[in-house]
Amino acid sequence: MSQQMDWEGYGGSVAELHERYEVPVLFGPWAADLVALAAPQTSERVLDVACGTGVVARLAAPLVGPTGTVAGLDLNAEMLAVARTLPPPPGAQLTWHEGNASAMPLADATFDVGLCQQGVQFFPDRAAALREMHRVLAPGGRLVLSVWRAPQHNPHSVALAEVVARHVRSPETKARVLAPWAFGDLEALRTVITSGGFRAVRIRIAARLVRFPSVEAFIPRLLITIRVTGGEIATLDTAARATLLREMSEALRAYRDDEGYAVPMEAHVAVAQA
Repeated sequence: MSQQMDWEGYGGSVAELHERYEVPVLFGPWAADLVALAAPQTSERVLDVACGTGVVARLAAPLVGPTGTVAGLDLNAEMLAVARTLPPPPGAQLTWHEGNASAMPLADATFDVGLCQQGVQFFPDRAAALREMHRVLAPGGRLVLSVWRAPQHNPHSVALAEVVARHVRSPETKARVLAPWAFGDLEALRTVITSGGFRAVRIRIAARLVRFPSVEAFIPRLLITIRVTGGEIATLDTAARATLLREMSEALRAYRDDEGYAVPMEAHVAVAQA
């Protein structure tokens, strides 16, 4: 494996890097599963909460067709800016809304389907966000959301967080790197959903192999994460970066096969009714 990498070649905003590197390999395949489970129907009204650059919303648009509607909501203006620049899919026209999931700038009972991929764990007030999702769904509407399971079910995340923590100064970095997996308890998730007013909550474990051809191809995803939470990786010198890359390769060694790296990941996927 080559230890050379053009770290400066990953320029662009966090949102641009997310769309370029994370969506095709990671969020896109999971989004397809989420939308398939929700099964939006012709003419339905769909809301994608914490939509990011809009991969879930774009997959839902052809299913509801031109007589349906699809809206994406996100707090991050940069993510929405990228979403607006992407080619529109066939089907429903997409609308994008900047706003807080805990206080959505949307009217009551205006959607039939609510979707949220890997957003709940980042909401400061999860209960308030679930109440808002319930408020904007019409009676009988359905919610489908996903969160990663706990770190012990995604062991690569722990290994990588430990590598990163050895190379940065902030004592909080390991916790920040593990933040996506910080809300991985099934019953805690069920409690938050039911506290929002939802019923008939069913949670399943979903698993996927996430493939990367090389550690060098994995680095951009980690670099994005660190940039979001402080930028420590970007400030490392050349020697430290080479060491980090080597240690990451060792941490992922158990997941290497003849095609690169096959990293197992697990999530909780919840379905509920308004």
